[in-house]
Amino acid sequence: MKDPSAQARDERPPTVLVIEDDRALREGLLLNFELHGYRALGAADGEEGLRLAFDARADLIVLDVMLPGYSGLEILAELREKQVGVPVLILSAQDTLRHKVTGLELGADDYVTKPFELPELLARTDAILRRRRMERQAEPKIAFGQVVIDPAACEVSLRGRHVALSQKEYELLCLLARAPGRVFSRAEILDRVWGFGFEGTARTVDNFILTLRQKLEADPARPRHLKTVRQMGYRLDP
Repeated sequence: MKDPSAQARDERPPTVLVIEDDRALREGLLLNFELHGYRALGAADGEEGLRLAFDARADLIVLDVMLPGYSGLEILAELREKQVGVPVLILSAQDTLRHKVTGLELGADDYVTKPFELPELLARTDAILRRRRMERQAEPKIAFGQVVIDPAACEVSLRGRHVALSQKEYELLCLLARAPGRVFSRAEILDRVWGFGFEGTARTVDNFILTLRQKLEADPARPRHLKTVRQMGYRLDP
């Protein structure tokens, strides 16, 4: 039986985060994205946008370049440096080839210049999210020991039986499992799983690792896969 939390993730409409300081444009985009079937969130400046980019778990970010505080390109660079793979569509009044290339080289998925036609923006949004769904469905299962992670279904099984994980437990497990043998510090795990500005402590990571061991390890007191690396952090051994 499918975990209700995973089912809810599958059934919810995609979330679009609009980071745009022009109030009229931002509110117009939010309204039209919602009418188009998306859940829409907005940020009016770079600082709020960066926080939401890490915390809101959006499926797509529509990102203005010229923003108060952090610029759009600074936000994009920070996301890619922290290996946050959420698709980003840049909105900019800068229409030169140099500006477009800079945005794409930093990791943007598309670049739309202002002024733009709304039907084109919605079509580009649909196309990016469609590609992302196809990529997710094509991602192979990850296995270690008797555990199997199915990214397409956001499900985990142990010895063929479904294991119910919270969203953060699942994201933490995937982070470690996608880079077997790599040591992640507690600070990096907090950044990558809980997001920018999270006010928890390293103990948060310890508690979640403990829970994962209890759910997935044959002997949680002597874990075979979810290993502690003294004074450094955690790694997953296949």
